[in-house]
Amino acid sequence: MNQSVIFTDQVFIEVDNVRFIAQQQGMHINCYVSFSAISELCDKQVVCEGNAMCLFEQCRFDIEDQAEALIEQEAFNDSGDIVLV
Repeated sequence: MNQSVIFTDQVFIEVDNVRFIAQQQGMHINCYVSFSAISELCDKQVVCEGNAMCLFEQCRFDIEDQAEALIEQEAFNDSGDIVLV
């Protein structure tokens, strides 16, 4: 595991996605994973605001691995965020 990227416990359910926070060299990076991406990782379960946190936690390590790879590739959007779709 690469210790240059650290994921905090901060997770926020938003409309159609989950936002979680990564830190790299002391900077906070907003990471977003869409409900559809969570569904793909969780055996195509339907994801909504009511169950998004539970399903996010079920596949959190996979999501964080994908986000970490994008951070290392510097695949930030125009706002400086990482987006998994």
